[in-house]
Amino acid sequence: MMRDFPSCFGENGVQVADSSSSSTTKAAQNLVTCVYQCKLHGHSCLITVTWTKNLMGQGLSVAIDDATNHCLCKVEIKPWLFSKRKGAKNLEVDSNKIDIYWDLSSARFGARPEPLEGYYLAVAYNQEMVLLLGDLKKEAYKKIDSAPVNSNAIFIAKKEHIFGKKFYGAKAQFCDKGQIHDVAIECDTIDVKDPCLVIRIDTKAVMQVKRLKWKFRGNHTILVDGLPVEVFWDVHNWLFGNAMGNAVFMFQTCLSAEKLWAAQSIFDPSVLTWSYSHRFRENQLQGLGFSLLLYAWKIE
Repeated sequence: MMRDFPSCFGENGVQVADSSSSSTTKAAQNLVTCVYQCKLHGHSCLITVTWTKNLMGQGLSVAIDDATNHCLCKVEIKPWLFSKRKGAKNLEVDSNKIDIYWDLSSARFGARPEPLEGYYLAVAYNQEMVLLLGDLKKEAYKKIDSAPVNSNAIFIAKKEHIFGKKFYGAKAQFCDKGQIHDVAIECDTIDVKDPCLVIRIDTKAVMQVKRLKWKFRGNHTILVDGLPVEVFWDVHNWLFGNAMGNAVFMFQTCLSAEKLWAAQSIFDPSVLTWSYSHRFRENQLQGLGFSLLLYAWKIE
């Protein structure tokens, strides 16, 4: 039996339609999902932050799951055009207080859904800062009336929808607080008899797949920042599917040879639809590494 392609985003995050789904519009929405491993009074949890962008404006959701994949809480801020872009949600979970604060009223956005600067998003647990995103950190600490301390959050995974005709780009930080790299995927499948797939990190070609029609699914190990990164690809829809089909790429770092072997035993590149699984989440909590999952959509 073929395994599902693993994920670190869990069933409580924003759901993305499968490649085979007829709901292409929903599946191709512009979104970025980031997962952070945090500590709630010594217990591991995952905080999933999803930024969305559509014709109605920007949107945001925050979900907190415990180590057993149980959703403690989820807050959705709907896309806005004219509404005030700041606010707070105060929740009580098992007699503990969870506060979520955000201020995007001065945020600067680029082409992607997540803000570039001029904002903060803060999650506090019993008045202790658990996750703090953005550059307006002083303003965020005033909200929880707490002395500024570094949160223990670790950025462990990112999922993003990217769009292009021949070139597709994203940014990735393959280790926590490491260098931010430009990831570029190049593939011309229009009127090309023998398409070739090229992946570049900071303009340097790190892998090339020729005879792509025979190798439309596979995996290959590259080195980034001295770390082995396993690259999985599935471009079946680009070559044999409908015009709006998406390809899927996953970059998974592994911190040791043993963990690299463990990761390979989980993944099965022969699976077309790569979905999310419990087991992968457990591996993330055990420190398997960083994952970047890219859905690459061709635009006409």
